[in-house]
Amino acid sequence: MSNLYDADVLTWSEQQAQLLRRHVAETPAFAAEAGEPVNEVPDWANIIEEIESAGRSEASAVESWWFQAFLHGLKAEAWPLARDVPHWRGGARGFRARARHKYRPSMQTKIDLAGLYADALSALPDTVDGQPPLPVPPACPVTLDELLGT
Repeated sequence: MSNLYDADVLTWSEQQAQLLRRHVAETPAFAAEAGEPVNEVPDWANIIEEIESAGRSEASAVESWWFQAFLHGLKAEAWPLARDVPHWRGGARGFRARARHKYRPSMQTKIDLAGLYADALSALPDTVDGQPPLPVPPACPVTLDELLGT
């Protein structure tokens, strides 16, 4: 099971939370350890939530990096003559690389590329160096496979 944790913490966290829920549901009562009060039991609901949040945080990080990659790429496309274009393009490449490194197939159904792209569009500044943006694609122009390089 630790191999799964290392390979795909999202799937691992979902499986562990499911196992804990089943275990708690099937355990009629917790026996007290010697010297411990009977009414002391682990806070299973929050323990389960924390385990699930470990996987969600990995997916959230990937979403954040793709959002940043979209935003930087859109800036470079909207203001191709701006002095910051090399920085934006380099940043976009770096964010895509980080996302690819942490992405796991189990995240596919949890990541909304179209929504991330739309959010990046709405985060574009109105002007850069006093110049309005050139037109950019109104919908996400890449697929998940293209972002992953597959």
